[in-house]
Amino acid sequence: MGAMQRPFNFSPGPAALPEPVLRQAASEMLDWNGTGVSVMEVSHRGKEFMALQAGIEADLRELLAIPANYKVLFLQGGAIGQNAIVPMNLLRGRKSADYVNTGAWATRSIAEAAHFCHVNVAASGERGGFTSIPKQSEWRLDREAAYVHICANETIGGVEYHWVPDTGEVPLVADMSSNILSRPIDVSRYGLIYGGAQKNIGPAGLTFVIVRDDLLGGALPITPEAFNYTIQAANNSMINTPPTFAIYLAGLVFLWIKEGGGLAAMAERNRAKAALLYETLDASDFYVNRIARDDRSLMNVVFQLPDPALDAPFLEGAKAAGLIALKGHRLVGGMRASLYNAMPIEGVQALVAYMKDFEARRA
Repeated sequence: MGAMQRPFNFSPGPAALPEPVLRQAASEMLDWNGTGVSVMEVSHRGKEFMALQAGIEADLRELLAIPANYKVLFLQGGAIGQNAIVPMNLLRGRKSADYVNTGAWATRSIAEAAHFCHVNVAASGERGGFTSIPKQSEWRLDREAAYVHICANETIGGVEYHWVPDTGEVPLVADMSSNILSRPIDVSRYGLIYGGAQKNIGPAGLTFVIVRDDLLGGALPITPEAFNYTIQAANNSMINTPPTFAIYLAGLVFLWIKEGGGLAAMAERNRAKAALLYETLDASDFYVNRIARDDRSLMNVVFQLPDPALDAPFLEGAKAAGLIALKGHRLVGGMRASLYNAMPIEGVQALVAYMKDFEARRA
């Protein structure tokens, strides 16, 4: 019996995982590392798992070139959890924080932070329908703010920062749920980076936090221990049981990225994939992408068909062609192709061929 041809999965998250990673996890499911049991069945405090987690953290530090004065935490609760946990930990006695609103996820972050502090919306792309990132010259930052928060990539709206804001002495905080590990970044430009893992890192259930040492120690008194960065950092993210299987899978993904040439190679592949799809959209009078060219996401390409009545036939035909999870978010409609690291160029080539065929038949 031949190997099943898996569909090209454009899901925005939980997203496609590299096939070699899934195959290795399957092969080790019943006997991990010679233990005779699954990695899901071993104690998180046993020497085997603790060694595994330490190695996984070291690989992430190597991939992102994380400086020594930053802690790496493996937590739970997703980016939405962090929307509350960030202000709990980073206000450090200050009364307000600056947020830049670039779309649906930034809006969620702002609403959650407002429970803990005054939120100064330093800039917003709302007037333009969130089709661009506000230029920094338009930002109204507060020098007394505890931190400046951005959403580095909006998975729903399809805009992405391709530059790092300059926030002076005020720490820059970035939700990088959907573009972490897609290209090299200068971690030292940020005070804190966080995100859910279910786009470029692994399965849902794992949340990563990369936080500079000097920002620790000032959590609000109401902060639960499990959400206190200082306590979690002192205990290797193990004051409660961490999401062990998700951490293990993340480790396999980190090795896959390293073997594939690291983040420079990922960036090159991701640029090529996005360029192929955007060039197709730009050359078409049928499909529309409304995002400002300088701010187009390389991870989530959003586009509309000329008539919403065509959406269902487009998605049905795509599924028949082995292209799945292309439906846009309910807030914006249309289509969305998520091009995370695990999506091969062949998937984008197949999508582009299908789009051209559909246009030729319908236009």
